[in-house]
Amino acid sequence: MKHLFILVLFCLPVCSAHPLNGAMKEEDPNMDFVQQYLEKYYNFAKDGNRVFRRKDSSSVVKKIQEMQKFLGLEMTGKLDSNTLEMIHKPRCGVPDVGHFSTFPDTPKWRKNHLTYRIVNYTPDLPRDAVDSAIEKALKVWEEVTPLTFSRVHEGEADIMISFAVGAHGDFYPFDGPGYNLAHAYSPGPGIYGDVHFDDDEQWTEDASGINLFLVAAHELGHSLGLYHSDNPEALMYPVYDSFVDLTRFRLSQDDVDGIQSLYGPAPVAPQDPVVPTESSPPEPSPPEPGTPVACDPALSFDAVSTLRGEILFFKDRYLWRKSPWSLQPELHLISVFWPSLPSDLDAAYEDSSKDIVFIFKGNKFWAVRGSEVQAGYPKDIHILGFPPTIRKIDAAVSDKEKKKTYFFVEDKYWRFDENSQSMEKGFPRRIADDFPGVELKVDAVLQEFGFFYFFSGSSQFKFDPNAKMVTHILKSNSWLLC
Repeated sequence: MKHLFILVLFCLPVCSAHPLNGAMKEEDPNMDFVQQYLEKYYNFAKDGNRVFRRKDSSSVVKKIQEMQKFLGLEMTGKLDSNTLEMIHKPRCGVPDVGHFSTFPDTPKWRKNHLTYRIVNYTPDLPRDAVDSAIEKALKVWEEVTPLTFSRVHEGEADIMISFAVGAHGDFYPFDGPGYNLAHAYSPGPGIYGDVHFDDDEQWTEDASGINLFLVAAHELGHSLGLYHSDNPEALMYPVYDSFVDLTRFRLSQDDVDGIQSLYGPAPVAPQDPVVPTESSPPEPSPPEPGTPVACDPALSFDAVSTLRGEILFFKDRYLWRKSPWSLQPELHLISVFWPSLPSDLDAAYEDSSKDIVFIFKGNKFWAVRGSEVQAGYPKDIHILGFPPTIRKIDAAVSDKEKKKTYFFVEDKYWRFDENSQSMEKGFPRRIADDFPGVELKVDAVLQEFGFFYFFSGSSQFKFDPNAKMVTHILKSNSWLLC
């Protein structure tokens, strides 16, 4: 029995967001609840005689003040309305600490590249929405550390991510909607590093329910080794905040300091642009000869692709990275990320289910995962099923939900079935027949927000696949804040 106790103790999950539901006395419905709260989160000594009823006790006042200080409340030492409101909010179930903190003995991953696997899905969201939320949550930490992540689809990953209800095999059952949102384990082998989400919650992409991205980003902070913070602006603050502006989400400096204390800062990429401040915008430096200019009204793109929640716009030897977590698109040389790839690409698309971006030039194509070109490439495009007369691909895009990839060549297109890994019968078809309103010369295609964006020269055509019509014609560089 002793060994079982130790096992349970060491497998304590990191985050279990719930207020405690202790028995409440009729004479004061708050006192037992608050005492249990302080015992669990602030190391208040348990007392069978309920010493907490003596509200004027110096130890009680001091402990309430400690709690109020951590939660950013006025340190009255009394159970005022603000204090009672705060402690009844959903929260993580581990004790609170000041500023950022790491777990006892500072567990961390002893490598910088980690794998993750999404074991199952919630019925609340489409699979690609869950995939995207997890990718974005990982990217939050990847952008400020040397850490990189790649997804696997079978076997054991460093971070196993799953949805469950009630008891689910780790001694810490979920408790239905509204309290325990999720929990995670600190870095290590086996169950350590894993994240579990309560599937009795209503998981959403916005603030209408429990936002999956926000909770996942918090839990993955635990998976990487972070404890809790007393900074209400920090992602690692223990109380769930549904009012975060998701479009402007940023890690607080407290979060950054915490994760970098474990892994160090992100490596500085060559030619990173300096983002001007609003208070004193610097004069832009003249670009090097041949460097594309984002807001050139005649700008066109060679290829466009998504990559782990970002969008990449390729032009000549360069690419722009547009990230949801950075206001300013970043311009880099392609060779900074993939030294062996050619410039002046023809097409690119992401297969997010494989965590791979396929890149095309001439009759060859490459597969890249993160910053690594995969072994065995380049390969000949004709192994995909193109006839010998096809010498190059103009554009490509993958429909993540339907598992279909579209290849555009001159005025026609082919459709590739990702499940059967074969070109579909009945193709090629004419672009004008199935995508009316799109210019015949297609340079690149992007699928975002339920639309296809066809890039042709300096123009792009926003195409609604349900209405089968072009809804807007925009400048190609509108994605670059031009």
